[in-house]
Amino acid sequence: MHQFDVESLVAGRWRNGGGATREIVSWPVGGEEFEWRASVADIDRDGPFSAFPGVDRTFTLVAGDGVRLSAPGLFDRTARAGEPLAFPGDLELAAELRGGACRAFNIMVRRGRRAARVDRVTG
Repeated sequence: MHQFDVESLVAGRWRNGGGATREIVSWPVGGEEFEWRASVADIDRDGPFSAFPGVDRTFTLVAGDGVRLSAPGLFDRTARAGEPLAFPGDLELAAELRGGACRAFNIMVRRGRRAARVDRVTG
């Protein structure tokens, strides 16, 4: 087991300027075409999510009041703290913050090569 402080990870700004991502780990390490990836995202404002074709995503809000993720006619869900939300990364989603900035834990896996399940554990 390796402990770390998420604040010590390098934050990469999103292309749209609406947030930043701190990669925790990915495989292969440093590969543009990752097979799996774990990261923490800080979302500062409403805006588009980057699409990841061929990738399955699980988004878990860890701080904030909620994030509505939508693609008209295809997907419309609100992520709430501690409730993993799985969706295909192919979707071109828009994010709408429900009360200001938030932070999310993300797991992404290359469809057909890897699989992941995120469960909330309490107690």
